[in-house]
Amino acid sequence: MNKIFKRSAACFFMVLITSCGGNQQSKKEGAMQKEDLPNIVIIYADDMGYGDLNCQNPDSKIPTPNLDQLASEGMRFTDAHSSSGICSPSRFALLTGTYHWRNQHGIVNSFGKPFFKESDVTLPQVLQKSGYTTACIGKWHLGWDWKFKNEPSGKTVQGEREVNYYLPEDLDWSAPISGGPLDRGFDYYFGDGTINFPPYAWIENDKFIELPTKDQDIVKRGFETKEGNWEFRPGPMVEGWDPYKVLPTLTQKAVEYVNRQEKDKSFFLYFALPSPHAPIIPNDEFIGTSEAGGYGDFMVQTDWVAGQVLKALKEKGLDKNTIVIFSADNGPEKYAFERAEKYGHFSMGDFRGLKRDVWEGGHHVPFIVKWPGKVSAGSVSREVISQVDIMATLAAVTNTPLAEGAAPDSYNLLPVFKGGKYTSPLREATVHNTFEKEWGLRQGKWLYINAPSGEHTKMPDSFKKLRNYTDFEGEGLLFDLEKDPEQRINLFAQHPEKIDTMDQLLQKYREQGYSVERTPVTAK
Repeated sequence: MNKIFKRSAACFFMVLITSCGGNQQSKKEGAMQKEDLPNIVIIYADDMGYGDLNCQNPDSKIPTPNLDQLASEGMRFTDAHSSSGICSPSRFALLTGTYHWRNQHGIVNSFGKPFFKESDVTLPQVLQKSGYTTACIGKWHLGWDWKFKNEPSGKTVQGEREVNYYLPEDLDWSAPISGGPLDRGFDYYFGDGTINFPPYAWIENDKFIELPTKDQDIVKRGFETKEGNWEFRPGPMVEGWDPYKVLPTLTQKAVEYVNRQEKDKSFFLYFALPSPHAPIIPNDEFIGTSEAGGYGDFMVQTDWVAGQVLKALKEKGLDKNTIVIFSADNGPEKYAFERAEKYGHFSMGDFRGLKRDVWEGGHHVPFIVKWPGKVSAGSVSREVISQVDIMATLAAVTNTPLAEGAAPDSYNLLPVFKGGKYTSPLREATVHNTFEKEWGLRQGKWLYINAPSGEHTKMPDSFKKLRNYTDFEGEGLLFDLEKDPEQRINLFAQHPEKIDTMDQLLQKYREQGYSVERTPVTAK
């Protein structure tokens, strides 16, 4: 068996999910009565690779005991995918059940407009219909409707480019900030927006706790990273802003939120971590806790943060009736190449490519679901799933109606979660995309890419030699991922009919506005 599917000693035994029966996703499958509604917590890591979860990487140099424990108590998916190989698009897709490319491909830049269309229906809005109180804590990165006084008046050189950027005096800070989490179905928000994007300040709900009156100096910051670059963009910040306090503060706020909840009121917490995304800044107590340098230590801290939330749920007596989903927005950043060569830790696991790529390493992410009494402890599923599936699944869990046109790309995963009968693969096909020109389509064991390479993050020759990778020639790519998950053998020329069929399906998905036909969940 390929070592991608091997378990390390840190994980418990593997239970394979059987696949049989019809392909209908029944409304009755696992539908919950109002009085039985579970709490829901999504912990969403940032730039974490498949191989950074210790229990699915036999050669890992990073201990992740809390996430390994979560996997042992729930179901671990070995073939789960984010919608995009970059940040904002994957977050939008998770929160709407809609492939990101139906709106846009790129991230929301500093002071960018919201990613959402006004017609988009979000997961927290759906859950509010069933009486959930909803909260978003951490990284938003999906835009606000900022009020500008004038065009950006600041100028600086970033890399080799001169860039214009907003200074504190260029914005009107007096009014509440609209277009953010509170306008997308969340009752509560706390966070700094995006750790490496301005404004560098805490926002609670739709207001700043302290106004950002200073200009972030992207050259002289007064701090050092433990690996890689700061990745900061210039712009307004609160005086004395300390990036090393961001993750601890968000952890404290998430724990406090859990502690405020009561057993008779269901809640949804979307806890979007800024880690292990750059800047790679583990706090002092985590230095040296891994054998993979600064990033490894930051990943240990990320695991600890998840553990703090899980601990809070247990101590509050909420863990038995809480669904916990852990995943990441995309694959690891470019620093993973050097880390692998230096420390022997492969954040991408055995997959080809990194963040931004259509290669598997760009979007093949960790994914764990714990639901006591419903999801078998220590189970492992090889079913191909996408984070867009979370919305239809949780609508089914809570028996909440979905409006017509909502979650157009989202499949109900309850039959997989509960070991029910279904035809595998559950999804007809899954689209992989980051940027506008390169597209991938996964159908069963087959992966089609409509380009000669899935690469965007340039792979160093030294790493290519280390992994014995060769470049491909030709107009496209086709891989049998059952036999070749590392994407080394291009079968494009051998299967022209398969290429035509998959390309037609891809175009159909792109043009028709949805990729899954399903009967909306209706309340009993």
